[in-house]
Amino acid sequence: MLALIEESWLIAAIGLAGGVLLGLAARLGRFCTLGMIEDAHYGNDRARLWMWALALGVAILGNFTAEAVGLIRLGDTIYLRNDYSLIGAALGGLLFGYGMAHAGNCGYGMLARLGGGDLRAMVIAIVMGIAAYVTLSGPLAALRARLFPIDPNPVMEQGWAHLIEAALGIPAGIMAGLIGLGLAGAAALALIRAKRLTEIFWACVAGFAITSGFVGTALVAANGFEPWAVQSHTFTASVGDTIRYTMFSSGLEPDFAIGSVLGVVIGAFLGTLIRDGFRWEACDDPRELKRQMGGAVLMGVGAVLAAGCSVGQGLGALSLLSFHAPIVAGMIWLGGWLGLRHLIEGVSLVRQA
Repeated sequence: MLALIEESWLIAAIGLAGGVLLGLAARLGRFCTLGMIEDAHYGNDRARLWMWALALGVAILGNFTAEAVGLIRLGDTIYLRNDYSLIGAALGGLLFGYGMAHAGNCGYGMLARLGGGDLRAMVIAIVMGIAAYVTLSGPLAALRARLFPIDPNPVMEQGWAHLIEAALGIPAGIMAGLIGLGLAGAAALALIRAKRLTEIFWACVAGFAITSGFVGTALVAANGFEPWAVQSHTFTASVGDTIRYTMFSSGLEPDFAIGSVLGVVIGAFLGTLIRDGFRWEACDDPRELKRQMGGAVLMGVGAVLAAGCSVGQGLGALSLLSFHAPIVAGMIWLGGWLGLRHLIEGVSLVRQA
C-alpha cells in the first residue's frame, strides 16, 4: 500500500474513512455529547448515555485487542506517551464543556451540523479552530506552556491498565478487556431493553472508528519512513489544521486530522440525504450567534488545555484508559451541565421574575 500511495495521503485517507463513519453515526444514530448530557439531565432519557458507554467499551476492546495481536503498541499513542498537566486537564475540560453548551454542540457536532447544511455551525467551527491555534501555537502558547507544562518523556505509559500491569503483573489487555466487556455488555443490554437497536449499531460504528484511527496511524508509522503520530479522532485543533491546509496546501501535506474533519462533514452530508434531506440553514438571531461564538472560543482554549475534546478525550484517550481522560471527561460533563443549567434554568428564572 505504501508503494502505491504517499504516506501523507494514506494517513489522510485513514482519517477520512473513520470520519465518514462518525459523521454517519451523528446524523443517523444521533450520536452526540451535548445531546447525551441534555437528555440525561433534562429529558429523562439515558439512551445516548448508553450509546456513549457502548462506543467506549467497543473502542477499549478494539484498542487492546489490536495491541494483543501486535498491530499497535498503545504506549506510542499521544495520550499515553505524554504526561499532561492535571490542572490543565480539569480546567480545560470545564471550559470546553461550558463552551459546548453555549455554542450548541462540540466540535464534532458542529462538523456534523455543517454537513447537514447549517452555516452557523461553519462560523462556530472556524472560531473554535482559530481559538485553539491561538492557544496551541499563537499568542497564548508561551503562557499555556508555562502554566500547564507537558512532559513528553514520562518514565512509563500514562494509563491505568499499564500501571496495574507494572505494579501487579496483571496484563493490561486482561484488565482493559474486563472493563470493555463490562461497559459494552451493560450498555447493550440497556439499549436492548429500551428497544433501541439502531443506537446499538451506530454506537459500535463510533467505537470502531476510534480504534481504526489508532491502528491505522500505528501501522503507517511502523511501516513507513516518516515519524507519524499514533492518534485517533479529535475535533478542535483539527479544525484549525484544516483551515491552515485550505489556505496553504501548496506548502503542506495532508494528515490524519484533515481527513478526519472532512470525513465527518461528508458522512454527515450523506446521513442527512438518507435521513431527511439536505437543506441550508442560517442564523436569524445575532444575539444567539454571539453567544455561540463565545462558546466556541471557550471550546478552542479548553480543548488545548485538556489535550482533547469530548471525542478526543471522552472516547479516544478514555478508551486507552489514560490517567487524565476520566478527569477531562468528568469536567466536560460538569461544564456542559452548568452551561445548560445557565441557559435553561437561568432564562426561566428571568421570565418568572
